[in-house]
Amino acid sequence: MPQYVIERDMPGVGQLSGEQLKGASQGSCNVLRQLGPDIQWVHSYVTDDKIYCVYRAPSEDLIRQHAKMAGFPANSIAEVRATIDPTTAD
Repeated sequence: MPQYVIERDMPGVGQLSGEQLKGASQGSCNVLRQLGPDIQWVHSYVTDDKIYCVYRAPSEDLIRQHAKMAGFPANSIAEVRATIDPTTAD
């Protein structure tokens, strides 16, 4: 299944408490359950003003549907073409 990186512009998100991030995660998971097994949240990186999320889904449209239903921005969605790390150099 294709994997995507979603960039979410969310000013001040890095200042949210653990409880606030938990609530946002719970909201996202509730929408994922509604959408069914074709979409999977892998993980996210929270920075000062953005969240970068990694999802697996059959299409970008399903990613956008999740964002709309969950009330999160999806400013940029890019399909992952390859994954590299230090072992790629060997």
